[in-house]
Amino acid sequence: MRISRTLRDALAAAGEDQIVFDLDAVEESHARLLRDLPGVAVRFAVKACPVDEVLDALAGGGAGFDTAGLGEIRQALRTGAAPDVIHYGNAVKSDRDIGIAHRLGIRDFATDSVADVRAVAEHAPGARVFCRISTSGAGALWGLQGKNGCSVPEAVTVLETARDRGLVPAGLSLHVGSQQMSTAAWRAAADDLAHAIALLRRRGIRLDHVNLGGGLPALGYLDRRGVPLRPPIDGILAEIRDGVGRLRRVAGTPLEFVLEPGRHLVADHGAIRAHVVRLTARRQRFGRRPHWLYLSCGKFNGLYEMDQLQYRLEFPGHRGGPTVPAVIAGPTCDSDDAFDAGHPMLVPADLRSGDPVWILAAGAYSVSYRTVGFNGFDPLPHRAVRAHLPALR
Repeated sequence: MRISRTLRDALAAAGEDQIVFDLDAVEESHARLLRDLPGVAVRFAVKACPVDEVLDALAGGGAGFDTAGLGEIRQALRTGAAPDVIHYGNAVKSDRDIGIAHRLGIRDFATDSVADVRAVAEHAPGARVFCRISTSGAGALWGLQGKNGCSVPEAVTVLETARDRGLVPAGLSLHVGSQQMSTAAWRAAADDLAHAIALLRRRGIRLDHVNLGGGLPALGYLDRRGVPLRPPIDGILAEIRDGVGRLRRVAGTPLEFVLEPGRHLVADHGAIRAHVVRLTARRQRFGRRPHWLYLSCGKFNGLYEMDQLQYRLEFPGHRGGPTVPAVIAGPTCDSDDAFDAGHPMLVPADLRSGDPVWILAAGAYSVSYRTVGFNGFDPLPHRAVRAHLPALR
């Protein structure tokens, strides 16, 4: 994976550990997605990268926002985005939070249960609701199945209840799983949505939009064995375009579409400047692991998703020369703070404590998943850069 010159220069100039985002690249990623999916509106999933400069850049390009809580709603509003392009996308929300969101101007609420619909009707009267349908999550690194969503027949009941309670049964949504690697998942999603739309039409409910959720993959990850992931992004986009056309035909009336990309827009355009804590050879009781490379950044301060993937590492100043296989781990005493020990990576044999390390494709969830100081390690600071401007703090 090649990173932008802007990002590479910012990493090289960084004297301390930090997370860096290339705003120009994020904006181009958003613009490219709009070109690839004409007629589909983007609502960026704030949880993937709750960085003010990133949200401002996306809002400037016309993006709206998918939010999961009041803090994200307020942050999205601070970009200047209108409330009607910000939706409360979490089906789990308290009565209090529903009411506050409504007073902030939010009118679109996700739901997946009759109980939640009743609460929205009471605390956000007249609001619009869209019901989330569950998916299997098959083909994704994180399936996300179980907690959110309901069956198609349940969705019909939920939206009928919304209508009866004075709400607007506005749409349907789903999520095919995070870092979805299969085109088949999007085809199955369109099948489920088509079924639901047809059932709702028979009940006299005509939707005005479909929310296709998140799941679009990033391109720069490695799998747990260190092999590059190669998501079929062109095939996925083609499947989405086909599904949009099919669902419009099934609906028989004008139907708008929304997509909630998160990592797809930011993962490959953020990187972490970390440093080597120690490279050491270790002999363990239950088998020999020749070397372990401990970094200043790990599961609890930027690399939470190491349970399902590895990140690409670069070691500036170490070009060529001998290498050793090493298990990569973070700095804490927690045993989960390490990549898969069964698949070591080749690293320079002459690494020394303090040497810089660049962790690539780390723009998604590196900020939002940081702990406040597990084991006494502070969250990494972050900054955003552009090619034509000094670093933005």
